[in-house]
Amino acid sequence: MPIHLLKPFAKRQDLNGQRILTAFTLAVCLTSPGKAQQQCTNGFDLDRASGQCLDIDECRTIPEACRGDMVCVNQNGGYLCVPRTNPVYRSPYLNPYSNIYPPPPAPGAVPNYPTVTRPLICRFGYQLDENNQCADIDECASDSHQCNPTQICINTEGGYTCSCTEGYWLLEGQCLDIDECRYGYCQQLCANVPGSYSCTCNPGFTLNDDGRSCQDVNECTGENPCTQTCVNTYGSFLCRCEPGYELEADGVNCSDMDECSFSEFLCQHECVNEPGSYYCICPSGYILLDDSRSCQDINECENRNFTCTSQQTCFNIQGEYKCLDPVRCEDPYIQINENRCMCPAENPGCRDQPFTILYRVMEMVSGRSVPSDIFQMQATTRYPGAYYIFQIKSGNEGREFYMRQTGPISATLVMTRPVKGPRTIQLDLEMITVNTVINFRGSSVIRLRIYVSQYSF
Repeated sequence: MPIHLLKPFAKRQDLNGQRILTAFTLAVCLTSPGKAQQQCTNGFDLDRASGQCLDIDECRTIPEACRGDMVCVNQNGGYLCVPRTNPVYRSPYLNPYSNIYPPPPAPGAVPNYPTVTRPLICRFGYQLDENNQCADIDECASDSHQCNPTQICINTEGGYTCSCTEGYWLLEGQCLDIDECRYGYCQQLCANVPGSYSCTCNPGFTLNDDGRSCQDVNECTGENPCTQTCVNTYGSFLCRCEPGYELEADGVNCSDMDECSFSEFLCQHECVNEPGSYYCICPSGYILLDDSRSCQDINECENRNFTCTSQQTCFNIQGEYKCLDPVRCEDPYIQINENRCMCPAENPGCRDQPFTILYRVMEMVSGRSVPSDIFQMQATTRYPGAYYIFQIKSGNEGREFYMRQTGPISATLVMTRPVKGPRTIQLDLEMITVNTVINFRGSSVIRLRIYVSQYSF
């Protein structure tokens, strides 16, 4: 509300050595809070027609305003009581040619005191302009307001208002900053500044045009921040790598994934890494199967893809082949067929030699699991009163094999230790025949040649 400071006053002054009592006040217009009705101070009365405060002639309205040898002289907002003989305030009611006082007024009659011409007085906050009209005083422009430095002056009709700028509130006459951040003006980050506030957004967001809310930034548009695939998320982004690549520690770059280092079972033989992938290869003598990891032996003998002579026999093993020379019986043996040699009983040199030597060939992969039955041996004829003993006569220096008799006339060669290839092993498996009825002891030998391949497949 407008604030007006008024100071009514009264004073005495001496004129020509005589005491003059003055009584007047400054006319003000007070507006009651919440009401439009105006009021005037003592000595003035509100003229409803013009809305102005006019002086009250106390000399007419107050009976015996002055007593004794004093005369009443009206003033703006008050009146004077002066001696009748004071030449300055000569009353028109006194006889200028006689010192005789006029007769007192009749009882009940209103004395006819002299009056002074009433000047036009404007309400508080107004002043007479050049047209002798009441015009509003702009206290803000004239710097006649009483707003403190923290406030701003707003001129109103007949007064002014002390207010605060936006971002401040009035508290006990002072404009204090409003901390807008306490009231959630910003969606994310808020920084209070004197008289205002500033909204900012977290990384990954941008401030909208309203200056308060934040919108997600799609980092994947435009220049790709990832070396491969960018996936936008709320407030951030993720980098993804293509199959065969893995995300590095920086979360942005992709490096080739060495699948071959993960497992030795990806490929049956050899794994070859390449950017983003891998592939399997097989050694010479094998082909890669449709599963792209398994290797299968190429049978060069069946495909007739070998270099053996016409006298030799092609024998396929895993990953390669062997050219076998024909069996040649050493003296005193004679050859019965292509793989059997016999030592005749009538030959004295055959007395302590096996009666027959049978040549056999087999192949075996490297690292075959143990124990493993790999070859079976049995007598082709059983004689009454005879029994048979099976043993490894030679070639088992590493003790990788032993003979397990599985019946009266049969036995099995068992591998007890893994054998790594490539390697060629020749074992003489002996079957001893003992006949106590006729007091006979003889033997036959299977000369077994085992080709162990280089690989386990």
